[in-house]
Amino acid sequence: MASERLQKQIQFILEVDKLKQIFRQNHVSDGTRFENDAEHSWHMALMIMLLSEYAAGKVDAFRVMKMMLVHDIVEIDAGDTYCYDEAAKLDQAERELKAAERIFNLLPEDQAKEIWSLWEEFEARKTADARFAAAIDRFQPLMLSYHTRGIAWKENSIKASQVIERNSPIGDGAPELWEAGRAFIEEAIQQGILEV
Repeated sequence: MASERLQKQIQFILEVDKLKQIFRQNHVSDGTRFENDAEHSWHMALMIMLLSEYAAGKVDAFRVMKMMLVHDIVEIDAGDTYCYDEAAKLDQAERELKAAERIFNLLPEDQAKEIWSLWEEFEARKTADARFAAAIDRFQPLMLSYHTRGIAWKENSIKASQVIERNSPIGDGAPELWEAGRAFIEEAIQQGILEV
């Protein structure tokens, strides 16, 4: 029989498998379907591994990857809140906190504490690690939106000003990535992918 600790860890691992069923508003790069949260988290962890040299300041890439892998777990209960949906954002923090309390506390106390700490740090965006994680979290869907010719932007009638406002904080965590992001936006406008 597995120890109580291992049973809790397995229960948590099975619970977070549900991320594979949480679909986001952005599409995979070929535009054929929506991306799920598990794919999103994996893709961003890989991006952190490859792009940490662009962070504004010194970051611990492994720690940022851990932060990225846990930050969307709350969406199992809270759902994915589309970043341009102002009405859904009104109770987002409350929904996500309630989800964090249930899901993180499935783990043994020491691991629950670590995940809580990583999640809270990401949400606060006060450390270089958290700012870089947040930059990647915004850069990835921006990049996918551009490379899918703005499917999600068009479906939701999103304007260039909204995309700029949403994504300008990329510059706080990774200025060079924000330059690339701005170039995506400008090219999208010029190509008629994104309305002004």
